[in-house]
Amino acid sequence: MIPANPYRNANSIQALAAAMPHPVRPVSIMEICGGQTHAIMRYGLDKLLPDTVSLIHGPGCPVCVTPESTLDQAIQLAQQPGITLCTFADMLRVPALNSSLQRANAAGAKVVTITTPLTAVKLAKNTTDQVVLFAVGFETTAPTYALTLHQAKLLQLNNFSVLLSMVSVPPAIKALLSHQDHRIDGFLAAGHVCAVSGYADYLPLAQQYQTPIVITGFEPVDLLRGIKHCLEQIEREHYTVTNRYARAVQKQGNLTAQRWVEQVFQTSDVEWRGLGTLTNSGFTLTPAYQMFDAQQRFAALLKAEQPGPSSHQAKPKVTDLCLASDILQGRRKPSECPLFGNQCLPTSPAGAPMVSEEGACAAYYRFARSGT
Repeated sequence: MIPANPYRNANSIQALAAAMPHPVRPVSIMEICGGQTHAIMRYGLDKLLPDTVSLIHGPGCPVCVTPESTLDQAIQLAQQPGITLCTFADMLRVPALNSSLQRANAAGAKVVTITTPLTAVKLAKNTTDQVVLFAVGFETTAPTYALTLHQAKLLQLNNFSVLLSMVSVPPAIKALLSHQDHRIDGFLAAGHVCAVSGYADYLPLAQQYQTPIVITGFEPVDLLRGIKHCLEQIEREHYTVTNRYARAVQKQGNLTAQRWVEQVFQTSDVEWRGLGTLTNSGFTLTPAYQMFDAQQRFAALLKAEQPGPSSHQAKPKVTDLCLASDILQGRRKPSECPLFGNQCLPTSPAGAPMVSEEGACAAYYRFARSGT
């Protein structure tokens, strides 16, 4: 017999909802992880909160924040003879400037869907093609990519490279709080990210911006505990980082994983879809692994194939109405977008948040959430 999950216990959920502080003013709390967004929608946790408390959704979906320019490069590489692009399924339908990987694949590009990065290494061992791994993710997946690159180096795979779109959460939080007109009163930080990186980098953000950051998990009880503690900090005007996911997260994080990441990756300024270029917010390869950088290896090809201004003009006009950027910044909710549920569907997305299983628009659509 499978034991009941205590973190989904109905009595615990109702008790936490009943004990929730009731702010006298409107309060907005942003969950920074798309997995948390889907859990909130799935279990209806937003409906259990006081009327003055609103949950808003941040740029916590790596697929959603991968910029169009990098996605265009992935498409360009996949279209070249002798190149095979490996990617996760979520990336296939994400709209780029002119196309998507799915449409490019249907037109003859070589795109292989994988479930683990090591599949790309295995493929490179057994083909004469150049294999490019489209590496997308946050700190959570960085150790896996680091080990994949280490394996490729041990095997001396000259036909393997990575196209990176990997980013870090704290710089995004800083960017959001730096806007004078933001409406974020507190954050729920993603437990699985902090399990790898720890949360020392969050402390100066909470102090500088006087904004509580509560680390939490993905089950209903976890999330409600995180929301409750966030509201208690706001009520007391005491702003710090607290860990409400201690069964998985330690302050220092996973030191072994961090050592692997530091060996393979270094930080740099990178572009985020919806947020622009953020300082020291992404991962690039260290000198010891730069031979696997697809942007460097195929620099001449990518420069020659770079889309010009006409590509922007060629985008369907419907995308001009897409509010994905505002949604990724927590300024609007998916149901406020004029395209949501009619011209923007999971099968024909106008914006990235409708595509990914962690996208906020996909969560609203899947769980029939229409209210704002």
